[in-house]
Amino acid sequence: MAITAKSFTFLLISSLFLVSCFCTKKTQNTFPIENGLSWTFYDYRCPKAESIIRKQLKKVFKNDIGQAAGLLRLHFHDCFVQGCDGSVLLDGSASGPSEQDAIPNLTLRAKAFEIIDDLRERVHKECGRVVSCADIVAIAARDSVYLSGGPEYDVPLGRRDGLNFATQEATLANLPPPTDNASAILRALAAKNLDATDVVALSGGHTIGISHCASFTGSPLSTRSYHGGNLCRGSQGNLPHRELYEHRCARY
Repeated sequence: MAITAKSFTFLLISSLFLVSCFCTKKTQNTFPIENGLSWTFYDYRCPKAESIIRKQLKKVFKNDIGQAAGLLRLHFHDCFVQGCDGSVLLDGSASGPSEQDAIPNLTLRAKAFEIIDDLRERVHKECGRVVSCADIVAIAARDSVYLSGGPEYDVPLGRRDGLNFATQEATLANLPPPTDNASAILRALAAKNLDATDVVALSGGHTIGISHCASFTGSPLSTRSYHGGNLCRGSQGNLPHRELYEHRCARY
């Protein structure tokens, strides 16, 4: 039977689509990941986990897109201390204060913890206690990037929840302070086997959300930018929208 030009075009496009899907899947499966993690970890035990999280986060961000930055920062502060184990979610105990009580974590959004707890309840209602909180935090961070207009990317899953939180000293030692310069940040991340490209990617995470005014106080920007700390303290200067920014800064 003769193949018309229209049919041939359809078959060609279909073939290219299948090849594209195969290559994408192959690239994903060959990307190096840590032992114990898998691209298909919950495919049988909780196949709807990621869709449940994304569906709920779409609703959250529709009301307040600023929560995306809070969830992304929560993931960073969890992973950089003693690995992505969800230990930042743990409350303190008789053994000592939790990671949440360490100075760098005092500014983590309280709402971010509430969102993670809500996501955990939704996922566990669907599948039982199968999905770890550490994985929920990782998925929420990825969706925060994507739903804020950033790139989509796959997340290997299978993280185990930590049973112990890090000390405040360990938390301080592992989270680079906002006062670090580029050289110090590169050294700190190199200690975790991350290179300059990773630093750029992590820095890009600061392009969503807002910062606390104290992070800019005393910086060169504070004398010429209305995001600066001097403006938040009501400094001199005739800057555009000054009253608006002073009002916003007073809340953070």
